[in-house]
Amino acid sequence: MPDCIFCKIVAKELPCYKIYEDDDFLAFLDIQPIAKGHTLIISKKHYNTFSETPVELLSKMIQIVHKIGQAVQKSTNADGFNIGLNNGSAAGQLIMHTHFHIIPRFNDDGLHTWPSIECSEEEFKKINQDIKNNI
Repeated sequence: MPDCIFCKIVAKELPCYKIYEDDDFLAFLDIQPIAKGHTLIISKKHYNTFSETPVELLSKMIQIVHKIGQAVQKSTNADGFNIGLNNGSAAGQLIMHTHFHIIPRFNDDGLHTWPSIECSEEEFKKINQDIKNNI
């Protein structure tokens, strides 16, 4: 994709702080990190969203996420890390190229979990059935 920032990084048209590369994937530091060591893992082949990415590629990708996540945690002395993926603009995806985030986390970093909402028993039953019907 000619206008995709990540495709330009893969093509070496834009620089990055590369951490890992193989035939299918590239991992590099996010230039607008949430924490030092915030890393992105991308497929070299362009897919707009997680939903559009072939499951075979995602299976390989999660192995890279696993490996890089451990390295990021060890290198930053983090207490843990989040693995994030935003699927579509409504979910906060800013760059339309499938990518995972590894965000080092510290016990006192002040970041919090997502807020929860209230659901009635009827709402739980309905959404439960709707999701099962769409698998």
